[in-house]
Amino acid sequence: MTMRQRISGPGIPEHVNPFPACVKIGNMIFSAAIGGDDPETHELPEDEEGQIENVFATMRNMLARAGASPANVAKVSVHVNDRSIRPKVNPHWVAMFPDENDCPVRHMAPTDLPPGRHIQLEFIAVL
Repeated sequence: MTMRQRISGPGIPEHVNPFPACVKIGNMIFSAAIGGDDPETHELPEDEEGQIENVFATMRNMLARAGASPANVAKVSVHVNDRSIRPKVNPHWVAMFPDENDCPVRHMAPTDLPPGRHIQLEFIAVL
């Protein structure tokens, strides 16, 4: 029996590389880099806002498919092509984690993202 359970399905874009977008091991859930691709059409919007909406939608889809919710998220790493995107990310963060006393830790860092990408995130959740 395999230790890792691949988390995949509708609303979860798959990677072009040979690894899963998300796995569950025991009571832990780990994502790979979640890009701003539309979770349904898999198309990448050109605008920052569209990509930000998509990364949070994909994270919700992964969590739900793994039997979790945003309440289970312990840590989120956010990679952006420019720090100026932070004010656009924060409203989506607050919508997903509305209680400032009950939200995961977050690290946001500028990263050399692939062309056309404004944001990627990774998360760790505990069931």
